[in-house]
Order: sequence, then structure tokens, then C-alpha cells
Amino acid sequence: MNFPRADLLPQTPLLVVDRAALDRNLAKMQALCDAAGVRLRAHGKTHKCGALGRLIVEGGAVGLCCQTVGEAEAFVAAGVRDVLVTAPQAAWAGPRLAALARAGATVGVVADDEGQIDQLSDAAVAAGTKLDLIVDLDLGTHRTGVYPHEALSLARAADASPGLRFAGVQAYLGHLQHLDDAALRRSAGEAAFATLKALVAELTAAGLPPPVVTGGGTGTHAFDLASGVFTELQAGSYAVMDVEYDACGAPGGGDWPFEPALFIAASVISARHKSHVVCDAGFKAVAVDGPPARVVAGAAPGSLWRPMGDEHGMIAHPDTLDVLKAAGRAPLGFAQAVAAADADPARPFPADAPKVGDVVWLQPGHCDPTINLYDALHVWDGERLERWAVDGRRVSL
Repeated sequence: MNFPRADLLPQTPLLVVDRAALDRNLAKMQALCDAAGVRLRAHGKTHKCGALGRLIVEGGAVGLCCQTVGEAEAFVAAGVRDVLVTAPQAAWAGPRLAALARAGATVGVVADDEGQIDQLSDAAVAAGTKLDLIVDLDLGTHRTGVYPHEALSLARAADASPGLRFAGVQAYLGHLQHLDDAALRRSAGEAAFATLKALVAELTAAGLPPPVVTGGGTGTHAFDLASGVFTELQAGSYAVMDVEYDACGAPGGGDWPFEPALFIAASVISARHKSHVVCDAGFKAVAVDGPPARVVAGAAPGSLWRPMGDEHGMIAHPDTLDVLKAAGRAPLGFAQAVAAADADPARPFPADAPKVGDVVWLQPGHCDPTINLYDALHVWDGERLERWAVDGRRVSL
């Protein structure tokens, strides 16, 4: 990426999207889905951005997935007219989803409990509208969803409930998305697909053929599209990618067809130590539930970012990583190792370390929760930055 100059950045830390890379990623996934005859229902939980969601739909996606009611409301407000909430919701959510449907959007929601179905039915009837009900399946992630042998009873309940349409089944294989063992990722996926195909046959034989079989993800997209069982693909991270997906590798091996498009601009605010400089991107700018953010520009190749608190991060120089190793895990190990390195007259300050005021560019370790830390994406087209609101973040009413 040709990163924007520091004087073009309104502030740091700043979340920046490479528009050219984004466009290539969106076009590639849409082309893969089109070639497989599978509709793309990209997952909006990755970006939570109405403008980006609308762009994906304008490129050919049938609609968007949402993880929360707030995401669904933001996407519909942005002009996306077909949304699917992919997590079972609490009772309060039903009336808000029904309001979206009454206003003209096609709204689907998953359930894994008959009580949820009853609540959604009551909400839809009260609003004088219809909701699409998708039965959520558990094929190994063990987060939400019913086991396949329990699905038929829920499908029957949805089909019999006023205000609801039985619209199909969802099978998201979240536990497979980042498996490092490519062969295991493939074989476990194939086993899940076989189970899913058997369930589709069972529902069809019972007179409830599922109109939609939705699921899949970025980490298994090639297998999902080749399986012949999905009618929709729910991948989301492909749009911007992150270190975690880069580390696990593309499904089937080889290079990813998608490229990094999401970066964090961080300013160096202190350079008092030989082992590292300090930037303004810490825990509140970089999600740390996955691998650490990767330094991609603005510092010596091989430099490492590590958090140093809420608003501070370290950029460790590759020639001084021995200092971090010497620190170990002792309670005062880091303080003592850095002080010893600073006091060593034989150890110079690295000449190519970033200086105060320099901008260092990071690739997030995990894109979804990192985006959730910001109120906007700043989209770089090579000449200017355009602000796209992250309007699907959770807010209270």
C-alpha cells in the first residue's frame, strides 16, 4: 500500500482502509461465489459499517449478515434491504427486528430454542409483518445452535408460527476458520458438509425443504463453495483480512486470494530507550484477542508491536529483541532489562529506529474487534481520505 503522508492524517491512532485492496477483495469473493452458483451474504460483523455494507451489496451480494440488532438497524438505514441476524437474540430484540421488517426490509433471524421462536412470532404478529426464521445448527463450534437431530422439531415450530416463515438452516463452522492444519480444516469441513446434506434431505423428506442453507466463512470459503450444500456464503473478514488469517493460511494451501486492506496509523510519542520506541496505539486501539498487530511500515523490517497499556504500544527494534528476551517473565524483568540496555555504553541507539513524530503502520491481528474500537474507517484512495462511519457499533437507546 502507498500509505498516506503523516500530514494528511487527521489524528492517530487512525484506522485506514486501502480502497484499491478493498475493491479487489470484494470483487474476488463475489466472482468466486458467482462461479460456484452460491449467493454471497457477507458478514457485516467484521466492519459494522453501513457504507461498506452497501458497497458489498452493490457489487452483487444478496444481502448482509449481522451479529447484533444494532448492526441490522445500521445496515438497513444505510440502504441494505436484506439482512440476516446470525445469532439468537434476547427477548427485547424481537420488536426492533419486526419494526425493520414492517418498514420494508427483508429480515431473517436465527433461533435455537422454541421460546425464541415464540417471542419472534409474537413480535412479528404485533407489528403486522413477517420475519424469516432460520434454524441455527451446532456442527462443532458449541456456541449456539441445535444438534442436527433436534433441527426438525424447530423447523416445524417455525413453520407453524404466525408471523414467521421457515426460511432454512444456518451452519457456521467457526471452530474451523483458523485451523493451522490445512488437511484437518478440509477433512473436518467435509464431515460437517456430509452431516448438513443429510439434514437437508431429512427436512425435505418431512415436507420442509430449507429454502436457504447459509454459513461458511473466510477460512473455509473454498471448501464451502465446493461443497454443493450451501446456498449462501457468510464470509466477512475477506474484505480487509488480518494477521490471524494470514497466519493460518488459505483453505487448500497456497496464497490467499485476498490481501491486507486494513491498517492502523500510530504516532511515535517517545523514543527514550535503546530497545524500543513508544507509540500511541495500545489496548484501546488494537484488539489483542488474536495474534499481535504486525508492523508493516514506518519502522525497521522485523520490528514488533506490543501493548504497553491502554493508550501506549511498544515498537521494538529487531536488533534489540534480546532485551525483551532477557526480561523474561519476572515481575521487574522488563524494567531491569531496559535499564541495563540503556546504561550499556557499548549498545547504541539503533540508527533506523523511528523518531518522535514518525508514523508507524500496523496490520491488526484480528480485524473485527479492532474495527469495533473505532468510530470510523478512513478510506484511502491514493490521494485523499474519506471517512466512513462505523455506525453498527453497539449503542444504548
